[in-house]
Amino acid sequence: MKKVFSLIVALLSFTFVRAQESIVPNNDPNAADIKFETEVLDYGVIDYDSNGIREFKFTNTGKSPLTITSVTGECGCTTTTIDGKPGWSQEPILSGKSGVIKVKYDTKREGRFEKNVTVTSNAKFASKKIRIKGEVKAKPATGE
Repeated sequence: MKKVFSLIVALLSFTFVRAQESIVPNNDPNAADIKFETEVLDYGVIDYDSNGIREFKFTNTGKSPLTITSVTGECGCTTTTIDGKPGWSQEPILSGKSGVIKVKYDTKREGRFEKNVTVTSNAKFASKKIRIKGEVKAKPATGE
């Protein structure tokens, strides 16, 4: 029983430490930094089964090259893989240069949506949440 309890405590401690990594800034004055034009991308009201791809534009405002290691949606309806490829640059973004992160929402889901996308990088804050929102119109009735 002590071993099980110790294992649970160890796992919870590891989870807590990992969660803190995104909150504690990198104190390197030369660290990369990511600045988005907007952190909330509003699709507005869109048609059912329409193009769900949108782009977040950003700039590396830090002094070191910015490397994005992952971009993940919070559920299966939001993806950052476009045509089988990552929707962001795999090359480092130099200081002062810009880039985009492509996000695709599944527009075969009717109704309002609001989803988070997590960007992980070597920026001053290792983890950054950006958001998409909008509304997909109802599926058109099929004529018989």
